[in-house]
Formats: sequence, structure tokens, C-alpha cells
Amino acid sequence: MGAPHRSWHDPSSGLRALTVYAEDPDCVKAARDMVDSYLRTWSLGYVVDDAKLVVSELVGNVVHHAVPDERLSMPGAKRRIDVWLINWTGLLGIGVFDEDSNPPDLPAGEFLSPDLAGDFVEALVPDRGRGLMIVQRLADAVWWSPGLKGVGKSVWCRFDLERVWADWFESST
Repeated sequence: MGAPHRSWHDPSSGLRALTVYAEDPDCVKAARDMVDSYLRTWSLGYVVDDAKLVVSELVGNVVHHAVPDERLSMPGAKRRIDVWLINWTGLLGIGVFDEDSNPPDLPAGEFLSPDLAGDFVEALVPDRGRGLMIVQRLADAVWWSPGLKGVGKSVWCRFDLERVWADWFESST
């Protein structure tokens, strides 16, 4: 007899997942609402605002940019988005899967300080990748991985909860 099976829907589990479709006008809101609900259930209210913004940006990127590999010749087909929320001891992981295998345009390195740009601050804001730049600023790590069997990809980020708690506590006192 094997180990007991735990459902992903078990309230004591630290894993939640939600599937939405890019064509649904409320898909980003549904993802934010899931994040809000479970983080509060897990007593992680201090990371809710940052996590909701990250999920909004990642799901929004899929809505605006992803073209599923197997649906290029099927106009009007629904585009699936899976949102993962993982609560490990001291860490919060967020993953967003889409069916487009093209890698995301993750901004590289630090961006230039606005103080160095003088009157040309607008030149520092890239035309693309602003959402992922926000994600990189809020999360402690951001990366992507190819989907299973070479179809799609997931963009992941990690929050170190001790750091987020310290930042939140400092700003609220």
C-alpha cells in the first residue's frame, strides 16, 4: 500500500492552481482573486499586493503576447493559462503557464538610474518588457522553463517571505 493521496484542493496543502482562458475578459481578475484568497488563508497578507501585481503582469503578458504553438492555424481557439501558487516554508512561488513555446523577453541586469538620464527619463523605459521588469523588481527571482514535451512554457517567480515581511514591517511602522 502506497502513501496516502493528498488532493491539490486539500486546505492544508501549500499548492493551488487555477486554469483561465485568455479570451475571458475576467481572467486576470480571477487570477488576482485566487492569489488574494489563498495568501490570506495562509496568513501571508503582507505579500498580497506584490503577488497580485506579479500575477496581473504575468497573466496579462499571456493575454497580449502568447500564441499557442498548436493553434497558430486555428483562429478563435481558446488560449489556456495555468496559474500556480506554491507556499513552501519561507518561500512563495508563482508560476504562469501558457501554450506558446517562445521564451519571454526577460530584461537583463539592472536598469539605469533615472538620475543619470537627466531630462530624458522616458528614454529609459523600454517599449517591451516593462511588466517583466516590474516582476523582477518585486520578486526575489524570476525565471522561465519550457513546457512538458516541448509545448508551451512557464514563467516563475519566487518571493523570500522573510525579506518581504521585513520590508512590509519597515514600511508600516
